[in-house]
Amino acid sequence: MKKGKEDLPRRDFMKALASSAGLALAGCGQTEPPTYGHLLRMGDLLTYKAHRLLLPEHALAREYDYGDISSVPAIGTTNPADPARSIYSAEHGPVYEKLLADEFADWKLTVEGSVLRPAAFTLAELKRLPSRTQITRHACEEGWSAICQWTGVPLRSILEAVGLQPGARYVQFHAYDDLADGIDMLDALHPQTILAYGMNGRELPLGHGAPLRLRVETQVGYKSMKFLRRIVVTEHFDDNGSQGAIQNGWSWYAGI
Repeated sequence: MKKGKEDLPRRDFMKALASSAGLALAGCGQTEPPTYGHLLRMGDLLTYKAHRLLLPEHALAREYDYGDISSVPAIGTTNPADPARSIYSAEHGPVYEKLLADEFADWKLTVEGSVLRPAAFTLAELKRLPSRTQITRHACEEGWSAICQWTGVPLRSILEAVGLQPGARYVQFHAYDDLADGIDMLDALHPQTILAYGMNGRELPLGHGAPLRLRVETQVGYKSMKFLRRIVVTEHFDDNGSQGAIQNGWSWYAGI
């Protein structure tokens, strides 16, 4: 029987898939694709490129009314100061414990890397900046989905304050639980991407990442990192090694 296109061997199919990714890359514009390193991540790459090519740059995630807020919000509670936790950091856990005991009076968020004016912001300084409040759905892949109200400073405002160098393309986030992750500049500058210090009209609670967490409303919940301590702007993609999403079995891009 003569083989048609639908009968391509698996190897030829994977080559075609790789070629499609290359075409997507060529049309990407300012943003490079994440480097996943093996074929099992090819689907992630194609999803990322398809979203960037086909969706409006700053399409907004749905926002809800106050009455839609979930009566029992998502928790997934962790405490970076708890040495019994698998993600406990011997370096940063004790630091977080002291900050928590002092109600984060001495906490600072450092912003560095490919910026013109590296800076460190206290919680009070962040709260003095223009804020944004949004009621959105936290879409969790592990069942903690809920509709919550978030208040914080747009990440764009922080990046404008420190000034971006011409080659800046990615923003990396580092937390007290020793996790790290990143987003591209398109998501970083999205109007709904905020650094949240408030939830449902109150201070951000411990279980949700106090004193500050990222909110990336255009991606699945795990991209909205909790317990932030440091932001690094980079010119090149970084999977953040053993602390990052990819080497822990998660997609780097999880757009919704």
